[in-house]
Formats: sequence, C-alpha cells, structure tokens
Amino acid sequence: MRVLVTGGAGFIGGHIVDRLVARGDEVVILDSLAAHEGVPKDLPSAAELIVGDLADETALRDAVEGVDAVCHQAARVGLGVDFDDVAAYAADNDLGTANLLRALWRRRFDGRLVVASSMVVYGEGRYRCPSHGDVRAEPRRRTDLDAGRFEPRCGRCGSDLAWAPVREDAALDPRNVYAATKVHTEHLSFLYGRESGATVCALRYHNVYGPRMPRDTPYAGVASIFRSALEAGRAPRVFEDGRQTRDFVHVADVARANLLALDSDWTGAANVASGEPHTVADMADALAAGFEGAAAPVVTGEYRMGDVRHVVAAPDLAAEALGFRAETAFAEGMADFANAPLR
Repeated sequence: MRVLVTGGAGFIGGHIVDRLVARGDEVVILDSLAAHEGVPKDLPSAAELIVGDLADETALRDAVEGVDAVCHQAARVGLGVDFDDVAAYAADNDLGTANLLRALWRRRFDGRLVVASSMVVYGEGRYRCPSHGDVRAEPRRRTDLDAGRFEPRCGRCGSDLAWAPVREDAALDPRNVYAATKVHTEHLSFLYGRESGATVCALRYHNVYGPRMPRDTPYAGVASIFRSALEAGRAPRVFEDGRQTRDFVHVADVARANLLALDSDWTGAANVASGEPHTVADMADALAAGFEGAAAPVVTGEYRMGDVRHVVAAPDLAAEALGFRAETAFAEGMADFANAPLR
C-alpha cells in the first residue's frame, strides 16, 4: 500500500511513518519541516520526503499522486498563546485541510482517508449532576476561576458536577480556536467522503505523550511542557488545583490506532485513549518521580480561559470498530517518558 502521511516528520506523524515503513508499506511524507532544524535524523530513509506545506499546490499534487491511502496529521496544535493566533490556526488547519482535500478531489481519490482529530472537539467532557443527571457544562466564568472555583456547576441548581466518560455521540462544543479548527477538519473530511466515495475515519486523540515530543513551546501538550521544565531544572507548574482529569495515551498506541484505521474501511469518529484517567497533578508527579534530581511540581492556581476542566474518554467504540485498545499503562509510559528524548 502506498500511503501519504502529512506532517510525517512530526511527533505523531513520525511514529506512524516508522510503523508503516517497518511493515513494508510505501510511504510518502509531506512536511514543511518548519518545526525542525533540517530533516530529522530519525526519519526512515525508505520513506519519500516531499518538503512543502499544505498551501503548496505543486507539493500537494506530487504528494497525492498514486497513493492508496492518506493519513492526515499535519496541523498547528495546542492552545497557542492567545486569540491573536486565530488566523494562523485557520490558515494551517482549516485552509490546509481544504487544500489537501482539493488536491485529492482533482486526483479523483476515493481510497482511505484517516484524519487526526482531538478530544478538544467536545469542549468540556460529559458531566452528571447529583439531582439532574446528565447535563451540559456551561463555560466556566472568570469570576469563579479567580476565586479558585474550578469545577463546572449545574446550570439548574448550582451543584458541582461529576465527570463521566465522554462518548463519540456527544455534541461537539469547541471552546478554543484549535478546537474549532479540529471540528472543521472533521466536517470537511466527512463531506469529502460523501462527495468522492472515499472512506473517512477521524481519530479523536486524547492527551498524547511520548518520545520526540516538541520541547519548550506554547503549542505543545502539557506533558511536553512539564517534561521540558524538568530538563531545564525547573519545577513543573500545575495550573488550577491540579485535579483536572484527562486521559493520557502513549504515542506508540496512537500510531498503532492509525494503522488499524488505515487497514479498516469503517467510517466515523472514534476516541483514541488509554481508558485510564488521571489528573494533571498525577502526571506531573509521575514525571518528576522518574526524572533524577527533579524539582517537585508546584500547584499554582493559575488558569487559562480556553482550558476545560475534565475530558475523559469512553474507549469502547475504537475497540469495537477498529480493534484498538491501548497497551501502554500510565505508570510504564510516564516512567519511560521522564527520560525520553524530546525534539
């Protein structure tokens, strides 16, 4: 199988490329290398590299030629610095995906398309009120956050809400710019599938971590930010009260989920998660415990308006539809990541 991996020199894309090459697939990488100093040394020589971004029509035309499947990983990720990043996110993620799909349309591509989505499309996760059952969590108010009241509250009775695993049929409710672009990526890709006959699968990654994460950037995930702090001799700074709950999934599992999706003809969106929820403070403590001479994490009470409180995945659909279940346990994965090389 000839597979195009956009963003294939990046963190998740690079791990996908490694697995595709290892099993004998013919791999084409389209990557601008903007996040790298030259070609990454760990990029397999067997993969064909086309240097260009998703605005480069010539590079896109060459990249899609003759491919049987596309694994779309290229994106501007993370929460960013502030709303001033909105145009860059829309250009890289919304328009970038549109340009890729247009190039596929012009080639009359009707094969397999797997796109990287994210847990952020849900906004806040699923919540239950002790009196009213399942309820939607309203956006948190600055006055509550300033007062250290971080838990979402029921809009009917004001009670603190308890999180529950979020399923793929939950309403999409993006609460930051990156999240909005990921919703649009899904919508455009499924529209392309309906128009072209291609089979489309969107993988909603939860908090991905592991070797080759980018270091020291506001666009990286929290695991990378904490790991970068430890390497620099600083204490990880844990926002809010540290009890935000997430699902941390190892990049090796995410790469394997992509290969299962590429080999399947199932159409839809599926969570890619470990099924093992932990708090952000748990993660900071686990990294610090595994890093020799680490400074203890500091819980700061700071917050960012675009952050959500709890997002924990229901992993069952990926297991049923794709045969995917995570294999790397939290303790094992964090111990390894504490000393893994960053990009």
